[in-house]
Amino acid sequence: MTELEDFAGPLEPEGDYDGLAMTGARLDGQDASSARILECVLEQCSLDGVRLEHARVIDTTVRDSRAGELLAASSTWQDCTWRDLRIGAAQAYASSWTRVEVRGGKIDYLNLRDARLTEVAFVGVVVDELDLARVTAKALRFEGCQVRRLDVSGARLTDVDVRGIDGLRELVGIEGLAGATISADQLVELAPALADHLGLRVE
Repeated sequence: MTELEDFAGPLEPEGDYDGLAMTGARLDGQDASSARILECVLEQCSLDGVRLEHARVIDTTVRDSRAGELLAASSTWQDCTWRDLRIGAAQAYASSWTRVEVRGGKIDYLNLRDARLTEVAFVGVVVDELDLARVTAKALRFEGCQVRRLDVSGARLTDVDVRGIDGLRELVGIEGLAGATISADQLVELAPALADHLGLRVE
């Protein structure tokens, strides 16, 4: 990546942002819907209520930033990193993620319903509620993550490894795990849900 230019702001719908450093920027409530964000770094930013619907975000890093709510439905993320973010709710349903890493930080609710995920990694992140309902995922993996509630209703999974998920208290749509790799310990933890799904009576 070449040397970045300082971002003067503000974000605008259908804006074109290329090679910018957004450091310590207060972007709360700004609208970058349908924008193009290429080779940028957002660091120590306040992103509450930022609108990224239908935006294309490519080769960009967002780190050490915070948002009560991030609005990114139907957005495209390619070759991007989310690092050490603190987000209340990330609304990224119907989005497309390719070669994206989410590392560290905490997200209370990550809504990826109807998303397409390819080569996506969650590493050392805490997600209270992860919504993967009707997601299409290939080469999705978790490593050292805490997830309290996971919804995989209607998901289509290929080469997905969830062995790195700990602390799972609630699983919705257990049939959506078909095609995933789980650990032996997770199999024991999921046994009651599997029995219920299959209509088994355990005595």
